[in-house]
Amino acid sequence: MGRARRAVVGACAAAVLVPVAAAGCTAGPGDSGGKAGEQSGEHADPGTDARAAARKSTSAHLIGDGSTAWTGAQPAQPRVRKLAPGEKPPQFVVFSWDGAGETGDGLFRHFREVGRRYDAAMTYFLSGIYLLPESKRSLYEPPGHAPGASDIGLLSDAHIEETVDQVRGAWLDGSEIGTHFNGHFCGPTGVASWSKEEWKSEIAQAEQFVKRWKTNTGMRDAAPLPFDYDKELTGARTPCLEGAGNLRAAARELGWRYDTSGVSEQVWPAKEDGLWDLSMQLVPYPGSDREELTTDYNFKVNPLTTPANAQSQMRDGLLAGFRRAYTGNRAPLIVGNHFETWHDGAYMRAVEETIKEVCPREDVRCVSFRQLADWLDAQAPRTLRALRGLEVGQAPEGGWGALGRRGSGVQ
Repeated sequence: MGRARRAVVGACAAAVLVPVAAAGCTAGPGDSGGKAGEQSGEHADPGTDARAAARKSTSAHLIGDGSTAWTGAQPAQPRVRKLAPGEKPPQFVVFSWDGAGETGDGLFRHFREVGRRYDAAMTYFLSGIYLLPESKRSLYEPPGHAPGASDIGLLSDAHIEETVDQVRGAWLDGSEIGTHFNGHFCGPTGVASWSKEEWKSEIAQAEQFVKRWKTNTGMRDAAPLPFDYDKELTGARTPCLEGAGNLRAAARELGWRYDTSGVSEQVWPAKEDGLWDLSMQLVPYPGSDREELTTDYNFKVNPLTTPANAQSQMRDGLLAGFRRAYTGNRAPLIVGNHFETWHDGAYMRAVEETIKEVCPREDVRCVSFRQLADWLDAQAPRTLRALRGLEVGQAPEGGWGALGRRGSGVQ
């Protein structure tokens, strides 16, 4: 298969049809050599989230109306260093969630617990309107649509409160809070048609709904989100993987660091339009000679998937992609999901089984996108050029010690 990027048909399009299309390890020898828990202490038990937030808020510098606060450096972050010459890179894996809302099914909370159990930081792409109550929906002015319009539903007040609790806890766990923007508009009149300036408006509104959730909900006594969202927000995934060109132009001007709105093969990332292209990838589809995108939605709509084999097909496909990278070029594996119960939760179980299988391995680092970008930024340009010279599944000829040496064929 060639190195050219492929278009994806219908990725995440089902999110338009469901009321809540909610979204989604730690870096190393690229770091000090241990897993994240060994570097930064044990992750907090979920029952301590509220107490931890309260302790941090007593010395926090509240921002704006107190919806967010500066509480210091984020906990549970890995140390990063350059690879030594000839050193094998860690196998990075990123698990991410589109929409990232808590809607009463407990999936957000559950996967935070899974992340703590298996030393997996993740990225949660929060939809801004998930913190906007129905009574205030007209505050949202989507480009090209009437005020208050949205192709996904807004959350109840109770679910907004639960979502805030989970976002707060996820950040304290060490995971990343990105954005999935707001109204999830796909198709010809959706995000693919937006200009750079319209993307800036959408981003500004997504940020404001996070930065003013207390004012908009009236929950003024709740603990703040323990981060400055202007500094925290450094990347995103677009609805249906559409409109990435103008989004990247806007994101670059806003100082973002990465985008994950495309389709890629399992090769080492490069920068595109000044941002790391950390797109989801094509992995083997079990029982066929084709490949599928590393997202639950695309496995769901694959004509070879049935309710009976959904869990095994996605799990085995992700593990096949993992093994191909792990024994080959060590390119990061990028996985995207939604908090959905399609096929009776088969894809949720597939993702959890994959996390359980890969993240505890000593030389695997299950990281957030931001942590992966940190590691990439720390590497020598020559090292990254050498890594990008490896094809899908290709281990260096002569071993990792030979990579980048004169005459190795990769410079």
